[in-house]
Amino acid sequence: MSRRIAREMALQSLFQIDVYEGVRQNLSLESIGEIDYSDFTVEAALAAAFLEHEEEGEKALKAQDYAESLVRGVVANKEAIDGKLASCAVDWTVERMSATDRNILRVAVYELLFAEKKLEAGVAINEAVEIAKAYGTDESPRFINGVLGKIVEQ
Repeated sequence: MSRRIAREMALQSLFQIDVYEGVRQNLSLESIGEIDYSDFTVEAALAAAFLEHEEEGEKALKAQDYAESLVRGVVANKEAIDGKLASCAVDWTVERMSATDRNILRVAVYELLFAEKKLEAGVAINEAVEIAKAYGTDESPRFINGVLGKIVEQ
C-alpha cells in the first residue's frame, strides 16, 4: 500500500511542477496574487505532497523515498517519456492531455522503462488505472490503459 501512496504523492508533485512550468512559460511575472513561484522547486512540490498524506502516518513516511525517486526519475527522463507517450497516444499530443492523465502516464512509463528496478507491465498498468479512477475523469482509466497497452506492445 505504501507504493500506491508513493505514486499518489508523485502524481501530486508532478502536477504541481506542470502548473509551475505552465505559469512560468505563459507569464513573465514571478508571483501572482498570493502564490510566489520564484522559490518553487521539486523539493517544494514533494514537501507539499507529503503534507497532503501526513494523516496516513507510518505508511506515508515509508512512501516518501519511493515518491521522491519517482518524481526525480520522471523529471530526469521527461523528454524521453513524453516522446514515448506522443508516439503511442493516438490523436493526442502530450500537451493536450489533462495534467492528471499526463502525469499518471509519466509515472507509469518511468516505472516500466526507465526505473532502475523496472515494474512488470501488468502491475504498472493496473496501478496507473487505479490511480486514474481516484484522480482522473471517467474516461481517464480507459485512456491510460490504452496508451500504456500500446507502449507495452512496442
